[in-house]
Amino acid sequence: MKGINISEMLKENDIKPSYQRLKIYEYLINNRTHPTVDEIYKALVVEIPTLSKTTVYNTLNLFVEKNIVLLITIDENETRYDADTSVHGHFRCRKCKKIYDFEISVECMDLKDFEVYTKNVYFDGICNKCL
Repeated sequence: MKGINISEMLKENDIKPSYQRLKIYEYLINNRTHPTVDEIYKALVVEIPTLSKTTVYNTLNLFVEKNIVLLITIDENETRYDADTSVHGHFRCRKCKKIYDFEISVECMDLKDFEVYTKNVYFDGICNKCL
């Protein structure tokens, strides 16, 4: 995803490319850690002192609505965001709390008579680095 023109990509998705929106999307692309709103806000408020947490929330909600960012709910108290909208799964380590992406294949699933809107695969455990 690096090397894309973020401004053009936002315009193509009917999103006005304000400075704050550009920086929030750029952060998501450059920080593939599945960040929370707080993490994004704390990282960007240094560069954008006028940034509010509400702006971050609203921008991320718009990105999710326009399908350019995935909303990841790990548990009831933890919402994270992912700029990789391809079909993939997530693994969360119970020790280090890191979230890993992994490839999945959904072609084998017999859902031809269904209309699927979202595809989520989530595993919980301990990563190979923490074992």
